[in-house]
Amino acid sequence: MPKLRGEAFWRETLRSAHYVVAPMVDQSELAWRLLSRRHGAQLCYTPMLHAQVFLRDANYRRENLYGEACPEDRPLIVQFCANDPEVFVQAALLAQDYCDAIDLNLGCPQMIAKRGHYGAFLQEEWDLLQRMILLANEKLSVPITCKIRVFPDIDKTVKYAQMLEKAGCQLLTVHGRTKEQKGPLAGVASWEHIQAVRKAVNIPVFANGNIQCLSDVEECIRKTGVHGVMSAEGNLHNPALFEGRNPLVWEVAEEYLEIVREYPCPLSYVRAHLFKLWHHTLQVYQQLREELAKVKTLEGIIDVNRELKLRCQEEIANQKEGEKPKEGLPFFHWICQPYIRPGPKERCRENGDSGTEKGVRGKRALEEEEDGNSELLSKNKQKKKLRNPNKSFDPSLKPKYAKCDQCGNPKGNKCVFNMCRGCCKKRAFKEVADCPGHGLLFKTKYEKSLSWQHSQRGIQTQEISQRGDAEVGEMAVLKEAGAS
Repeated sequence: MPKLRGEAFWRETLRSAHYVVAPMVDQSELAWRLLSRRHGAQLCYTPMLHAQVFLRDANYRRENLYGEACPEDRPLIVQFCANDPEVFVQAALLAQDYCDAIDLNLGCPQMIAKRGHYGAFLQEEWDLLQRMILLANEKLSVPITCKIRVFPDIDKTVKYAQMLEKAGCQLLTVHGRTKEQKGPLAGVASWEHIQAVRKAVNIPVFANGNIQCLSDVEECIRKTGVHGVMSAEGNLHNPALFEGRNPLVWEVAEEYLEIVREYPCPLSYVRAHLFKLWHHTLQVYQQLREELAKVKTLEGIIDVNRELKLRCQEEIANQKEGEKPKEGLPFFHWICQPYIRPGPKERCRENGDSGTEKGVRGKRALEEEEDGNSELLSKNKQKKKLRNPNKSFDPSLKPKYAKCDQCGNPKGNKCVFNMCRGCCKKRAFKEVADCPGHGLLFKTKYEKSLSWQHSQRGIQTQEISQRGDAEVGEMAVLKEAGAS
C-alpha cells in the first residue's frame, strides 16, 4: 500500500483528528493517553524519545513503545529528538510498526535540549534538517511529521515551514512561541504566526499554545484555519478538556489510577500527574501534598486520593449557599480547571519586587528563597525539605568557613599549615612534614623507613660476621685434615 501524504494522511490515517494530546516527557505515557482518549482526544503522541538511546537500548524500547499492545491507542505518533540523519532514521525504522507516523522534535526549548543539541536548538540548521527529513521520507513506510517553535519574525517562520514541507514533512505542528519563551517568561503564543504558516503550506497544520479549555480550541481553529489543535498543560490539568467538561478532580484521578493498574508506569509519572490534577486543591490541603510526595506505592497514592475525596466532600457539605470560589478561580478548587502560569511581572509582585527588569529573578534566584517555599524550590530541594523541614536554603544562613592560605577553599580545622587538604598534602610532601589534622604522616613514615633500613643494615652486618666466622672455622678443619 503506498504511503499516504499530506491531507490524505491526516484524513484517512489520523481520521481527521482535531483534538490532539501533545508529546510530553514522562507525562504522555500509555495510561494517560488512554484516559485522554476516553475524554475526547482523537490523536496522541508518545513522550519525546531519544533516538540514540532508542536505537541502542532494548529495555528503553520495551518500556516506551514495545510494551503490551493496546488497539485503543491509535492513531499514535511517535516523537524522537535527534541531530543525526542516520541515527534518527534507524531509530524510526525500529518504531514505525508500532505507530502511524514519526515526528521529529524541533520545539523543545529546555536546557537539556541545548546541551544535547536537539529540539528548538536545531532551528537554524536548515541543511541538517533537510537531510534528516529527506532521508526519513525516503526510508520510512510511515509519514514523517515535525513539531516546531516559531521565530520572532513571521516571514522567517513561514520560510522555515516551507523548507520542512519541501524536504518531505507531511504534517506540521506549530507552537506559537519562540524557544526563549518558556517557564515564567512563556507569555502568550502567537496565533498570528500559526495562521501565516497555515496559509503558506499545503500540508496539514496543528496549532499549539494558549489552549486551556474547549472554547480556546474552537477560537484557535476559527482564527488560524488549522486542521487540529494540540494541548499540553491544559490537558494535564483537565484531561476532559476536549469534551468541554470540568469533572471532579478525584473522579478523574480514580479513573486514571484504575488504568495504571492495567497498564503500569513508573510511580513518578503517576505522582506528577496528580500534582497537576490536584494543583488547586493541594493549595488548600498542604498535608496531602506532603503525603503524595512521600508515598511509595500505587496503593498509597490511591489512599491519598480517597482522603482528598473525603475532605472535599466534607467541604462541599458545609458550603454556604451563594459561596463563590476563592483566589479568583473560575471554579471551586475540587473541579478540574486550568492553571494560568504567572508572567514575570506577576511573579515579581508575588515575591515583593518592583516589576522592573532588575526585579525579574531567574529560576535559580527563586530557588534561594529564605523561607524555602516549596512552590519556588527545585524538585531536589523540595525532597531535602521533606526529609528535614527545618532546612533553609538561604545563603546568608550557611556557616562561614576559614579559607585556605593557598587557594581560598575551606581550610581544615586542625591543619597545621592552615590549608585545605589538597594544598596541605603538597606542602607536607615537599617539606617531609606531618599534618595529623588531615591524616598526612610523611615525616613519620620517612623516619620509620630510615629506622627499618638501619635495622636491615644491622642484620646484614651480623649475617656477614657470622658467615666469616663460619668460613674461618671451615678452613681450620680442612688444614687439620690435610696435616693428618
